[in-house]
Amino acid sequence: MSALPQARPSDVLTLGETMVALRGSGPLKLGGSMDVSIAGAESNVAIGLARLGHATRWAGAVGDDEAGELVLRTLRAEGVDVSGATRDPGAPTGLILFEPRLPEVTRVHYYRAGSAGSRLTAAAVEGAFATPGAPRVLHLTGITPALGPSARGACRRALELARECGTKVCLDVNFRSRLWSAEESAAVMRSWIPYVDVLIASDDELPLCAPEEAIPGEARALLARGVGEVVVKLGADGATAHTAEGELHVPARPVRAVDAVGAGDAFVAGYLSALLDGENVTGRLDRAVTTGAFAVASHGDWEGAPTRPELGLLGAGPGTVIR
Repeated sequence: MSALPQARPSDVLTLGETMVALRGSGPLKLGGSMDVSIAGAESNVAIGLARLGHATRWAGAVGDDEAGELVLRTLRAEGVDVSGATRDPGAPTGLILFEPRLPEVTRVHYYRAGSAGSRLTAAAVEGAFATPGAPRVLHLTGITPALGPSARGACRRALELARECGTKVCLDVNFRSRLWSAEESAAVMRSWIPYVDVLIASDDELPLCAPEEAIPGEARALLARGVGEVVVKLGADGATAHTAEGELHVPARPVRAVDAVGAGDAFVAGYLSALLDGENVTGRLDRAVTTGAFAVASHGDWEGAPTRPELGLLGAGPGTVIR
């Protein structure tokens, strides 16, 4: 793999697989036109943070192909630093197909076996950390280690480097049953917990992180193991944060939902943005449910992510026209 040039220090470094995304308007077997974009949990977060004004770096791997160029070009256009990314001449960029089947049901088809993203190396991660300085936050998801041994090793090395550099670690569990089993995920997630400062998960993902004897009561057990914040995403019911000071719940922001894909990543971007700004837990949750609402109200993985001046738009009444 050949590394791209390095750039300025980042508020957030993230790594993982970003794929070319094709979105159909109906059943794939019937054919028809498809919209072309990119998608990846970590790059969705990176774009969301960049739109909110944070210096964000993505250090994934793409194939040395046109699909990879689309990924890098899109991220650059969104203000994400891709200087830590690598091009792999021996593997293709992954592909994801979205197939809407019902108004609120979408099937997702992955074509990522043997992809460049699955071959991300520890050496590439070391290069991303080396210059121009350690990031304030390392953001990982439970998707990347599910891609294969190389990507799993790269994540482990990133955790080690974060500890060495004093970088805060955020982990979004993001369990994907099509990539690995719950047992495999639990083994890796539990081994990562000692490195994690902020854990973000849905309520059904928490058991993958806590010791079996702590179920139920996962949040308390994780705090006892050194996690500073356990944030539980509850979808339409909002979110709850657990810290040493106690538990805080905020409701979801009411919006007309059009596409739930990417909402969790937008939530993470909002939470980390407020964390970087020094907001308290209330402020972090409030921004997270706001950015999550923008995602739900927009089509696409990341396209609806708000800029900082747009955060207040959800308070506008129906039919508002801003001139």
